Amino acid sequence: MLHGTQPCILAADFGNLRKEIQTVSEAGAQYIHIDVMDGMFVPSISFGMPVIQSVRSCTDKVFDVHMMVEEPGRYAADLKAAGADLLCVHQEACRHLDRTINQIKELGMKVGVALNPATPVETLSCVLDQVDMILLMSVNPGFGGQKFIPYTLDKIRKLRAMLNERGLQNDIQVDGGVGLGNVRELMDAGANVFVAGSAVYKNDAAANVKAFLEIFHEEANK
Repeated sequence: MLHGTQPCILAADFGNLRKEIQTVSEAGAQYIHIDVMDGMFVPSISFGMPVIQSVRSCTDKVFDVHMMVEEPGRYAADLKAAGADLLCVHQEACRHLDRTINQIKELGMKVGVALNPATPVETLSCVLDQVDMILLMSVNPGFGGQKFIPYTLDKIRKLRAMLNERGLQNDIQVDGGVGLGNVRELMDAGANVFVAGSAVYKNDAAANVKAFLEIFHEEANK
């Protein structure tokens, strides 16, 4: 199973956003994680389609857009046009989750579903075979730099077991408090894609991406 790191541009220098994205792309990051917040589903407001479109041309890496907004299906077509490759929506924000998943797939994007820390993984039992990725939030969404919530490890193990029972190989992504010090433990639990904001963009972003990749290489060769 492929292991990947997703630098979260919410932690980048917005005044040099294109350069910040190019730096981590050239260092080997497989994805760029883009948080869109509406000030309703989460307290913060980040950015939207114009910013995504403005940086799309600076890299060919996968744009994984994490929609922390109410009823995100309303924006799916515009996000596709802006350059999104994968759209991740929150189970808690979708009144009709099945409809939203199919809407995203019909637009030609990959689809992920995110769960807040206190939302049980069993709530996705009906749609596991319809999605490419499940994102487990390991902090309460809306702000960067928070501490990892320990019970997320049990959620990862439970979700990977559910997938294995069905013969599914969906990506399990973890977002929040992920760093070089705990990524091995998250991998052991069953996660394989890791969102890192301050853990990448604090100090030398390129060196931090390469450090994550070295861990993935070491674990793959055990």
